[in-house]
Amino acid sequence: MRLISNQTHFDFLRWRFVSLGSSWSVILVGFIAYFLLGGFNYGIDFSGGTLVQIKLDRANDIGAIRQALNDGGVGSFSLQAFGDPAAHEFLISLGKSEEGTAVAGRSVSAQVESLLKERFPSLVVRRAESVGPKVGAELKTAAFEAIFFSLLALLVYIWLRFEWRYSVGAIVATAHDVLIVLAAFVFTQREVSLTVVAAVLTVAGYSVNDTIVIFDRIREFMRKYQKKDIKDTYNDSINQTLSRTVLTSSTTLFVVLAIYLFGGEIINDFAFALLVGIVVGTYSSIFVAAPVVYMLLQRFPTKLK
Repeated sequence: MRLISNQTHFDFLRWRFVSLGSSWSVILVGFIAYFLLGGFNYGIDFSGGTLVQIKLDRANDIGAIRQALNDGGVGSFSLQAFGDPAAHEFLISLGKSEEGTAVAGRSVSAQVESLLKERFPSLVVRRAESVGPKVGAELKTAAFEAIFFSLLALLVYIWLRFEWRYSVGAIVATAHDVLIVLAAFVFTQREVSLTVVAAVLTVAGYSVNDTIVIFDRIREFMRKYQKKDIKDTYNDSINQTLSRTVLTSSTTLFVVLAIYLFGGEIINDFAFALLVGIVVGTYSSIFVAAPVVYMLLQRFPTKLK
């Protein structure tokens, strides 16, 4: 019994201009939001500073914690509730350490712990992280280089495996997925950290894998039905792989959704990036990658061997 028929006859290419226009409109809005909202909300991995996660055994007014930190003269900081309100956990983010060393970071977190325990004896430090400003800047540069060079490597791989038209289609679709995931983080102002960068790279690999399956079927049908109209061949190829694409993406999506809902706050941003990336990656394989290759082949036809 098939959950999704592989004998569908949807005219996907009919909507190519609508789908491409809609997708890149979202990306354009993301760019506008990036400048209006002041860019990404970088975590301490990239911005530098100290992060302390504390837990209390009972409910306390967040104002009392803020007052204790102000009285202790710890400098600039931000304080927010973290996770389930019943857990009584809070995140304290402190400004960049001028020294930017691990020793300085530990002294700051130790100062915060000592200061708050005077007011809240039951306090437990669940996590303390510190990154110097220079290290944070280096990590930010390395993260963007990793994304850029991974896309470049994918471009070369698909160029060698198929041809340049397919390579351009795949890289446009993958860049589209990465940009929409990043736009989602701009819109929601979630923290961009090293784990989020790892999720973005995972999305890029997932998207290309899905795209290659469709490209393989297109190439097969192009050789098999050389006298058939190229638009019909493309639509048939996408329809033939539609059940595989949807079922694979759905099963992956269910797992990531479970992580997002029940995995806890620490990996919530990572799971959020994957959720957006899987949905967008599945969409782009059908409505971005294939249409781009189709339009390139119309403009630059190739001889089949």
